[in-house]
Amino acid sequence: MNSKDWPRVIVHADMDAFYASVEQLDDPHLVGQPLIIGPRSRRGVVLTASYEARKSGAKSAMPMAEALRRCPHAVVVPPRFERYQQQSEAIMRAFADFSPSVEALSLDEAFIDMTGALEIFGEPMQIGKQIQQAVLDATGGLQVSVGIASTKYVAKVASDFEKPNGLTIVPPHKAVQWLDPMPVSRLWGAGPKTVPRLQRLGLHTIGDVRRASPLFLRKSLGNMGAHFQSLANANDPRKVARRRVARSMGSDRTLLQDVTSTADIAHYLRRSADRIGRRLRDKGYRCFGVRVKLKTHDFRVMTRQVLLPAPTDSSDELYAVAFDILQQLRTPSEPSLKFRLVGLAAYDLVHEDDPVQLDFFSGDEFSGRDRSRSLEQALDEVTQRFGAGAVARAADLNRSSTVADTTPNLDFVADGLAMEVDPEHDPEHDPEHDYAHGQDYVPNEQEPSLPESDEFLDDWCFDTGSD
Repeated sequence: MNSKDWPRVIVHADMDAFYASVEQLDDPHLVGQPLIIGPRSRRGVVLTASYEARKSGAKSAMPMAEALRRCPHAVVVPPRFERYQQQSEAIMRAFADFSPSVEALSLDEAFIDMTGALEIFGEPMQIGKQIQQAVLDATGGLQVSVGIASTKYVAKVASDFEKPNGLTIVPPHKAVQWLDPMPVSRLWGAGPKTVPRLQRLGLHTIGDVRRASPLFLRKSLGNMGAHFQSLANANDPRKVARRRVARSMGSDRTLLQDVTSTADIAHYLRRSADRIGRRLRDKGYRCFGVRVKLKTHDFRVMTRQVLLPAPTDSSDELYAVAFDILQQLRTPSEPSLKFRLVGLAAYDLVHEDDPVQLDFFSGDEFSGRDRSRSLEQALDEVTQRFGAGAVARAADLNRSSTVADTTPNLDFVADGLAMEVDPEHDPEHDPEHDYAHGQDYVPNEQEPSLPESDEFLDDWCFDTGSD
């Protein structure tokens, strides 16, 4: 094959039912059984389901109660994120053996730029098979689906085309023809709200979008119409980014019982602030912004965020700001409103060594901040040495938890391209396009952009891909 036929060779590799596959690999008794990864609490959500469970309709991001109704014989296994991270590191090392340009999207998927490597690794089909074998060897038996095309968009669609253990090659000259018959739900950014809108316009396939009048699409969909038509023509100039800019760190917790009082909500914000502050300090980051997220019992999402005058990694400061935001979110008209999820995020991250403009008159404030930070660093050392339960706040000692022990705390690191943090909400956008962030009950301020950085935070990323 002539390399001129492939101006770019982009691989998208996506692990198959990653969490479930790791559990089946480690426990052979689970092989062949319908398996659901998530909290045993029926109020939780499914992180992923094995292909055996998916045959009954269970799937990622589905409420656990609904998944068990559809698949009553499923085996529910709590997640082991440390183990998934361990396998993810092995997978990414295997990808790096093929190219220095590896863009990790989450723990279990990545883009790999193989442009110019045809003479080294062979034709695309050979490249795909070698990647699959390398992952199999690196993980001890996990399978990966691979899509290869000349653009990131087509490669990602291709990796999902023949799951599990699929290998789909879409040559550049056949990409448009290959996309044409696919449903519009395959377009990046076309989620559960946009798809019906496209269908009402008579656009049912990607080919329909490609052939539509650009003026019609712009009038009907605005800028999104031009974006969809560009994808429908297999155009996607984005390059594979070796490193990704971390925008935020956060912690979302689905509660076993709904909470109503400000004190109860504040309790979970305090715990999240401690956790996020510890992770910021561990990674050498500080944040300029704090965001609070609440979800009501009827699944309305309320979010609000605040920019800080100076960056911080202090748990106390995170909590103080979060509590102020909470006071703003609580409306006098709904004093008994019940909440099922409490979340906190630190965003607009900077390295702790980055130069930052500070307030000239804030010397006393920062000396107090330094004392607080020294105490938190000492507590970090105790936690690292003796475990997370070694130190507790006095206010927590006699407090009964409304969080199930098996409910995973959905810690996340999000960047400019992947911003999915809440598996209960069925997002409007694909992780590759930040078109919407749920149905915010309270409008958000615009999140500021970040400066370029070559840092990638190797922390938990919650995966909402199709796996």
